[in-house]
Amino acid sequence: MATTATKSQGDERAEKSVRASTDNGRTRSRGGQRHGSRRWLMSLAGAVVALFFLAPYLVMLIGSFKRHSEILRIPATYLPTEWVPSNYASMWSTPETPLAYNLVSTIIISACGTLLVLVVAMPAAYYTAKHRFPGRLAFLLLVLVTQMLQPTVLAAGLFRQFLAIGIDDTWLAMILVNGAFNLSFAVWIMHSFFAGVPKEIDEAAMIDGASKLQTLRRVTLPVVWPGIVTAIIFTFVACWNEFAASLIILTTAENQPLTVAITKFVGQYDSAWQYVFGVSIVGIVPVIILFALVEKRLVAGLTAGAIK
Repeated sequence: MATTATKSQGDERAEKSVRASTDNGRTRSRGGQRHGSRRWLMSLAGAVVALFFLAPYLVMLIGSFKRHSEILRIPATYLPTEWVPSNYASMWSTPETPLAYNLVSTIIISACGTLLVLVVAMPAAYYTAKHRFPGRLAFLLLVLVTQMLQPTVLAAGLFRQFLAIGIDDTWLAMILVNGAFNLSFAVWIMHSFFAGVPKEIDEAAMIDGASKLQTLRRVTLPVVWPGIVTAIIFTFVACWNEFAASLIILTTAENQPLTVAITKFVGQYDSAWQYVFGVSIVGIVPVIILFALVEKRLVAGLTAGAIK
């Protein structure tokens, strides 16, 4: 009898364990299904949001392959009846503006303006973050106030100054303008990253025999590199998209950037929209490539400090 009772108790325990494992399996499968459906909904929502923001660029890309008459057709067609890839070849030889020179001008002005900002902003941000000196707060506030001034407001005055010193209608003038108006943003963003580096790291490097320049180059810069990349990207994009000052200061067609050159295709009575769309795509591609190359560094710089 005792053996039979023991066997029945063992069978009950086995049944309970089987039921428990079955319930746990069902719970896990339900949780996995919920998680999978939630992930699918999030992916769908992300695709809808991405399509919403990419729609204007898709329309612009498709429009660049249409004929001029088809773009103005009523009712409008979403896809071209005849794809015209030759628009991208013919737009470089249009009489409105020399696009090849405009592209070179844009690249030189943006690259040199960004380099100028980097060379000036990095030492300024490092010194203000690591040293306490009289007037430090006033200096930082003054740098911040300059961000409120836009090239559009000061373009006329800047043109008169450049005319007086003989550098009007030159790349140098626009490099100085872009550098000046993007310097404050770069200083502030780099300042926050340099200030986040503990002093003990610099002191340990100097104790090991490193000079201040070596400490900055070998110890501090690798730590704050995401912030530097962030400042470089935003400065380059701002220089690339600058329009108002270039329109006033640069009067020669060959010296003007793409932002000014694209307006030459929009006339009072007619507009070559296929070329407007094509030039816009050409102007977007280098920025997209730059973002793709530094995406990880840029995300790290933008999210730095969000998680402690």
